Amino acid sequence: MSDSQIIKKGARITGGERTTLADDLKAKYASGASIRALAAETGRSYGFVHRILSESDVSLRSRGGATRGARKAG
Repeated sequence: MSDSQIIKKGARITGGERTTLADDLKAKYASGASIRALAAETGRSYGFVHRILSESDVSLRSRGGATRGARKAG
């Protein structure tokens, strides 16, 4: 799937097309792209991209950014 190819929102993706998309998303995620960025690029939801990566046995990175909890005085 090329960068310019956006899948119509809500379109069902099955078979070979889903496999191709999964391979493309895995490669981009492995090279550092975020799930949110991949969702925006493909025109799909965060949940859809997360599910595709999970189904593809990708080891998902932990959340970045601020964490919740007490701040250390210092």
